[in-house]
Amino acid sequence: MDMAYKLLALDMDGTLLTEEKTISNENKAWLKRAEEAGVTVCLSTGRGIFSIEPYLEELQLLSPIVTVNGSEVWEAPGKLLERHEMKIDWIRELREIALKHDVWYWAYSTEGVYNQGDWREEPETATWLKFGYYIEDLDTLKQVHERVRDMDLFEITNSHPCNLEMNPPGVSKASGLQSICRLLGLDMSQVIAVGDSLNDLAMIHEAGLGVAMGNAQESVKVAADFVTLDNEQDGVAEVVKKYIVHPS
Repeated sequence: MDMAYKLLALDMDGTLLTEEKTISNENKAWLKRAEEAGVTVCLSTGRGIFSIEPYLEELQLLSPIVTVNGSEVWEAPGKLLERHEMKIDWIRELREIALKHDVWYWAYSTEGVYNQGDWREEPETATWLKFGYYIEDLDTLKQVHERVRDMDLFEITNSHPCNLEMNPPGVSKASGLQSICRLLGLDMSQVIAVGDSLNDLAMIHEAGLGVAMGNAQESVKVAADFVTLDNEQDGVAEVVKKYIVHPS
C-alpha cells in the first residue's frame, strides 16, 4: 500500500478559520496545492452541514465531509453517507440538567440549531444529532460534566474550554473519518488530521499524522505528533507545506 498521505482532515473553528471565521488567502492557496498533489481535503467539524456550506463553496470542495462531530458523514455536499441520532429521551434529560444548573445550552438537529433562547416545547419531531452546554463558571462546568459522565451514554468532548458536547456513543470525528476511508479505499495511516479542541482528539490519535494547532488546548498538543502555527498564522498552510507539498 502506498503510505503517502492521501487525505487532509481539517477542523474548522480554531483551525482552518481565523477568529473572524474567515479562511485566509494563504490557507486557501495551499489547500489548492494539496488537491493538486492528489490529496483529498476533508472538512471535519462540530458544525452542522448548513453552517459550512458557504465555506465549501468558497473552497470549491466536492469531497467527503464529517459534520456534527461525526453524527453525520457526507459522501459529498448534499449526499449523506450516514447519520447517528441522539434519542429524544437523552435530549430531554440533558436539557433538564441545563435548566437545573441554569446554564446555556444548545442542540443540533437536522433542521438547524436550537438553543436556550429559541427552544421548542415539543421537540419530538426533530432528528437530534448533538447536545451542548456553554459554562464559564469552572465549578459548574465540572459538576455538569460529572453528571453527564455518570449517565454513561455519550461521547463527551468540547470545541472550546468552556463547553461540553455530547454525541451518541461511539460517534466521533475519528469514526466519521474511518467511514470516509472505507469509502475512498484508504487507511487511517494515510490521513493527516488537524485540530485544536477535545472533539479533535480521537481523529488526531487515530490518523497517520495528528496535528495540533498552536492555539490548541494543551491536552490536544500533548496527543499530537506535530504542533503547527496557530489559526491566525496560517497553521493549516504550514501543514500542507511541510507534509504534503514539500515532505522531508
